[in-house]
Parts: sequence; C-alpha cells; structure tokens
Amino acid sequence: MLNKKEFLKYASRLAFPIMIQNLIGTLVNMADTVMLGYVSQTAMSASSLANQFTFILFCLYYGMAAGTSVLCAQYWGKGDKKTVEKILGLAERISLIVSAVFFAVSFAMPTTIMKIFTNSPETIASGGEYLRVISFSFVFMGFSQVFMSALRSIGKIMLPSVTYVVSLCVNVICNATFIFGLFGLPKLGVTGVALGTVIARIVEVVICLVYSLHSSDVRFRIKYFFAKAGVLFQDFMKIATPAVINDVVWSLATSAFAAILGHIGDDMVAANAVAVMVVNIGAIACRGFSNATTIIVSQELGKNGVDTAREYGKRMLRITIVVSLIGCGVILAIRPVILNFYRDKLTETAIYYLGVFIIMTTWRLMGESINTCLICGCFRGGGDTRFGMITDTIFMWLVAVPLTYLAAYVFKLPPIWVYFVMTLDEFEKMPVVFVHYIRGKWLTNITRDFE
Repeated sequence: MLNKKEFLKYASRLAFPIMIQNLIGTLVNMADTVMLGYVSQTAMSASSLANQFTFILFCLYYGMAAGTSVLCAQYWGKGDKKTVEKILGLAERISLIVSAVFFAVSFAMPTTIMKIFTNSPETIASGGEYLRVISFSFVFMGFSQVFMSALRSIGKIMLPSVTYVVSLCVNVICNATFIFGLFGLPKLGVTGVALGTVIARIVEVVICLVYSLHSSDVRFRIKYFFAKAGVLFQDFMKIATPAVINDVVWSLATSAFAAILGHIGDDMVAANAVAVMVVNIGAIACRGFSNATTIIVSQELGKNGVDTAREYGKRMLRITIVVSLIGCGVILAIRPVILNFYRDKLTETAIYYLGVFIIMTTWRLMGESINTCLICGCFRGGGDTRFGMITDTIFMWLVAVPLTYLAAYVFKLPPIWVYFVMTLDEFEKMPVVFVHYIRGKWLTNITRDFE
C-alpha cells in the first residue's frame, strides 16, 4: 500500500489529465454559449434546451463507459489484456446501436423534442434546427467516448487529453467560421454551432482509430466488435445496465428541472445555462478525482486487494472534499467577471437571476462532488452500480423533482426560491449514500479466469 504522499502523487497523475479533459469539454460548451451570446439570447436558450436531449444520450454513453471502465480496469489489474480488448469491442457495438436510435429520433422529430422543454416559438424553431444537425455527431461521439474510457481505465491518459485539445481547437474554429461567416461562408448562427460539433466529433474518431492501429497496448479490433461475448456480455450488462439507468434517470431529472425552468421563462433558462457553465468550471477537479477513484479502486480489486481498495477509496473521498471546497472558491471568485461579461448580452432580470444562481451552485457542487466520488467512483469501481440506480431513481423522482414542481406551480414561489429548492437534490440522498459506503459491500472482484 502506498503511503499518503506517494498515493497523492499517484492519484494526481491519474486525475490531472482527466481534469484537463473535463476542462476542455467545459471550454467547448463555454465557447458555444459565449459565441451564441453574440447571436441572440434566443439562440443561446435554444442551444441550452436542445442539449438537454443530447445530455440524455451522453449519460447513456457515460453509463456504458462506466461498464467498460470498471471491467477493463479490473481485468487490466489482473493482467488479462485480451479480455480488455473484447470488452472494448462489445461496448463499441452497443454504443453504435444506441447512437443510431437517438439519431433517428432527433433527426426525424426535433421540433417535437423542443416542445417538451419550452413553449417559445422562436426557441423551438432555433433548437429544432440545432438538434437536427447535431444528431449526425452521435455515432462519432459514442465511439470516441467508449474508446477513451477504456484507455483511461488502464492508465493511458495522454491520448484522451490530446484528442480533447484537438477537438476543442477544431470546434472553436468551426464555430467562429459558421457563426460569424468567416472565409466568405454564410452566417449559420445556432446551426453553425451544431455543425462545428459534428466536425469535431469526426476528428476525435479519426484520432482514436489512428492510435489504435499503432498501439501496443489496447486496440480496437473488428473481430471483437462482431464476436459473441457470452458470459462477458452478461457481466458487462450487469454493470452497465444499472449505470445506464442511473445516468438516464439522473439526466431525465435534470431535463425535468430544465423544463420547469423553461416554462417559467427564457430569463431563467438563459441564467441557468450560464450558471451551469460556471459550476462545471468549479467541478472540473472534483470530477477528475472521481474518475480517478474508479480506476484506482477497480485495479486494486482486480488484484484482490480489498483492504487496499477500501483505504484508497477513503483517501480519495478526503481529497474530493478538499478539492470541492477549492472549486467553490473559484466559482465565487469568477462570479463578478461572469456577470460583467454577460451584462450587455442578457436582460436585466436574467443577470439578477444569474448572480444568485452562481452562489447557489456552490453548495450543490459540494454535494455533487461527494456523491459522485462515492457512487460513481468507489461503488462503481467495485462493480456495484445497482445502488446508485436505486438511490437516484427514488430521490430524484420521488423527492427532488416533485419538490421543485410544487415550488414552481403549486406554491408558486418566486423563481429564485424555485431554484433554491432544485439545488438541494444532492443533500437529500447523501445520508443513505454514506451508510452504504460504510457497510463496504461494494468491495468486490468481478473478474473471471477465462484461461
């Protein structure tokens, strides 16, 4: 077992590149939001609400990536490289099927989807255009997300970092080109942002395939993409299915929150879009250490190091708490800068909402960081994805969403108080999460001896 100083260095080496990847992902979303701010508030709101639908798909990918990451990490810890590649092929096949379904729905009925989130005709029209174009990115996004999760799980962090850097540059250049009509091209507005995302996703897949062809570690092999997985498929689905359901339930609840805010007014939607962007900046480090927790715990359990995995999980929780406090400080520090930047781009009401929302996101970040470290880091690292699924389903849909709905439409509280009720969701489930963590039933080695 590593001493605390050595462990902190080890965890940081894993977490830091993941933090860079999360930062780049946040910067991509920020670039979209900032550039659309120069188009109109309606365009920014339309993109934000349309991305609620794509966020559901992203959570499906995240669930599949969780199954991929846990199994790959445990088998890599065991030293079974062949099974790691089989898991990758299986996960890519499933992601392709899911992507095709979402492409068909979003391309065929984008307006219907937008009507779920808002009743503003202008926002529905702009969001429908955005959704139809961005649907072409789904297949590419699924492939790159699963491939890079497999690499991260075995400690290969640099390629995902490089890929995201290139993707960011491509996305920003394409956004600027299509939004502002550079190089003689027409100004496409919100549609240009979607097109930029499609091109960036294609570039990600090209980088992954080139790496795979020359890799001496884990490679994507066509034979495993089509091969029957047998018992490995059962193990994957046992982990991935609850993780997928967990993330979809959570994302649907997030979409329900967005729909509640959307029907209150465009000012709430615009303010929330910026507030979410800001809190994602503060959460970058927390999510990086959470992902590192999954890798560390999984690999130790693959070696049958149960006591070591327990201790490492405890250390990662302590680190996460400290890092989340720092993240809250960052959010409060950049709050005046954000308000000044958007003062001439949003209405006076939206600016007022934004100033309060940014403060409220700090305590939500604390709760999210702790719960994510435990549910998505420790529990999933031990193959226990069922607990998170049950917990989020109960507390999000039987507690958090109903309370927010009641606050908005039954008690008709002021918008600020509706948002306050919404930010309590992470704390409502935290006591149950800690009880499960202390019991330690999540510490399991799920590998098989295929030899």
